[in-house]
Amino acid sequence: MTARHGFYAHWRGTEYEASPDGARVRLYLGAPAEGFAEVAPARYVRVVPATEIDRLSYVSTVCTWRGESFVVLGEHDGWLRVEYTGGKAPVAEALGLEMFDRGVYQAWAPRGEVEDLREETV
Repeated sequence: MTARHGFYAHWRGTEYEASPDGARVRLYLGAPAEGFAEVAPARYVRVVPATEIDRLSYVSTVCTWRGESFVVLGEHDGWLRVEYTGGKAPVAEALGLEMFDRGVYQAWAPRGEVEDLREETV
């Protein structure tokens, strides 16, 4: 499973990374495709009316690590970048998490130690 975190849209039978913008939705691809313009290396975008989108969802990858709940922000070489969602600073500190910002605690977790890795869609 690849860690996903953000908006995804279904358009014309295909799922895309997406960014809603009022009455429009930007669809993203990592390779060239008809109707998509290159905006950065390996990043292509197409803007479509929101009325053409079949489904727009926000997807988060979540997990349990060391008995606590986390959201997965990314992954690299067998490690997951996780952010604590429990909201208890003493617990975050006891787990040895890095304070990323006030009240925001993150860490790199070995993928093999993570349990209940799953996607939640809203």
